[in-house]
Amino acid sequence: MATTEPVVALIDCNSFYASCERVFRPDLQRTPVVVLSNNDGCVIARSADAKPFVKMGEPYFKIKGLLRKHGIVAFSSNYALYGDLSQRVMTVIEGLVPRVEVYSIDESFADLTGLPTDLEFLGRRIRSQVLQCTGIPVGVGISTTKTLAKLANHAAKTWQRQTGGVVDLRDPVRREKLLRVMPVAEVWGIGRRLTASLQEMNIITAWDLAQADTRTLRKRFSVVVEKTARELRGIPCLELEEVAPPRQAICCSRAFGMRQTELAPIREAVAAYTTRAAEKLRAQRSLCRQLRVSIRTGMFNPDEVKFAKGIVVTLPYPSDDTRLLIRAAMEGLEQVFREGYAYAKAEVLLLDLRQRGEFTDDLFAETQPAAAEQLMGIMDRINGRWGRDTIHPGRVPAQPAWGMKQELLSPGYTTRLEQLWRVGCR
Repeated sequence: MATTEPVVALIDCNSFYASCERVFRPDLQRTPVVVLSNNDGCVIARSADAKPFVKMGEPYFKIKGLLRKHGIVAFSSNYALYGDLSQRVMTVIEGLVPRVEVYSIDESFADLTGLPTDLEFLGRRIRSQVLQCTGIPVGVGISTTKTLAKLANHAAKTWQRQTGGVVDLRDPVRREKLLRVMPVAEVWGIGRRLTASLQEMNIITAWDLAQADTRTLRKRFSVVVEKTARELRGIPCLELEEVAPPRQAICCSRAFGMRQTELAPIREAVAAYTTRAAEKLRAQRSLCRQLRVSIRTGMFNPDEVKFAKGIVVTLPYPSDDTRLLIRAAMEGLEQVFREGYAYAKAEVLLLDLRQRGEFTDDLFAETQPAAAEQLMGIMDRINGRWGRDTIHPGRVPAQPAWGMKQELLSPGYTTRLEQLWRVGCR
């Protein structure tokens, strides 16, 4: 029987970064895996069998011995691989359901309203198909609202053996049973500070939040918390967004592989970060009017001298031209750089973003030349076809000395031809 009530599913990849590393390393299927942040700094992802031994955010240099003791394998972040596998997962899901909202690199909401099928069976089919086509395991949570689907997905992962990785939470009795045992901290959007404030009101579980007076929640906290409570009652308040709205700011910020004391390598890094930000800007078909560039030293070593400074540069006209943005970034960098410091990080932030046609300047104001738009379009198409940085600004070296430290980086199995997975034959 087809259902007429709203039904939404959350499909979430299990330990996504760690699962990506295992796809092309079948020898690691029963080996605990962790993935490290930029510059191999700290743990940002763990396979399920690594979680009992390693906490999120643990600095890598402190736990090397612990990893060896428990046979845990560490990897540097391979974002190109993770992004490509994410796209493949989402493509499989889009082929099985009518509407999809890609929520993050490893999560998507799917609209199942009106489907004339057993939805729990459909959830198992999604799991099976994604695993078969990509090698990535997923959990599926189904309910009448996004917030409940999130909780259902959490239950599917927590009790995977009992549920088979799929939980349908539309039944009111089953829903109440789960909400009564689920801590309020596990509810989507309820952070640590909010949890403490809710507990002061004796709201301990998700069920308590669902039963709380919505007007009081709105008055004391926000309309977001009110909507969360309503969604826990099964009242949809959050719509699926098939097309993500354009971002209001675009940031590219990375730590250097080693401390930098000279201006020249920092120029190269800022040019590279500006190039990445400009690519994202054009991808959402926006123009930028302002750019902020900032640099800072390390902030946590008590023996290091501290310095941080940033500046906003206004462009002569709204633009998405990488060349103009880099010139503006270089102009700002010259003003904030001070000799005598060991710099750890640089950041480029694009501000005052609007879609084409939304800027209303003076009739005689300077505008971006048509030739610049054509050139950027050609560059993006070439890089899209032949790989990122096939064409790139001359200021950006192919192998920079300031680049991130990635001593444990896995190959680009799906993103670089020379690193394709090879299967030996005898």
